Amino acid sequence: MQAVLWDMDGLLVDTEPLWTVAEVELAATFGGTWDEDIKAAIVGTRLDVAVPTVLRYFGQPDSPAQVASTSAWLLGRMVELFGTSLSPMPGAVGLLAALHEEGVPQALVSSSYRVLVDVVLAGGVGPFAVTVAGDEVVDGKPHPEPYLTAAERLGVDPSQCVVIEDSPSGVAAGEAAGCAVLAVPSVPGVELGPAPRRLVAPSLETIGVRDLRALVT
Repeated sequence: MQAVLWDMDGLLVDTEPLWTVAEVELAATFGGTWDEDIKAAIVGTRLDVAVPTVLRYFGQPDSPAQVASTSAWLLGRMVELFGTSLSPMPGAVGLLAALHEEGVPQALVSSSYRVLVDVVLAGGVGPFAVTVAGDEVVDGKPHPEPYLTAAERLGVDPSQCVVIEDSPSGVAAGEAAGCAVLAVPSVPGVELGPAPRRLVAPSLETIGVRDLRALVT
């Protein structure tokens, strides 16, 4: 195992409830109600994918101007919410530390934009040798570019890396990059099953470094 590549939202830190706060507020402006179906449809995707999906779901125009204004509002609201309180997901801190103690390089690879990634990093999670934000790649998850970019910057072989993800789009991105995947679903309505070189776990609390190494051997 040459490196471990971490997703952020809902996997490393418990940001999904904060996203839901903003999403519920947004749905209300459209006269709608946020629900698990639309949450599951957009989890793990970049704003440029999530926002048009949300607009169409609530019967709103998905013109470039509407997408831009809605994205700007969501991003601004999330900066506010991220600044209030962020908690690590159960087991994340221990696994990060165990990998660091064994000298395994780690990268943070998020669909969230840099302004939000930096808020999380300022909270002291890590250490990460490389970080890749959603607005720093041409194609976001489920495209493999984010994970291929992280592996290239680390100087490692993607096939010898483990991606840790909680969303279908993130799992697809990791596997398309040739990585092994640990999937830890965190959003209701999201189902991820086992597959070759893919382990599914209910929580990071049940996972150790040996479990990750076994995925690439």
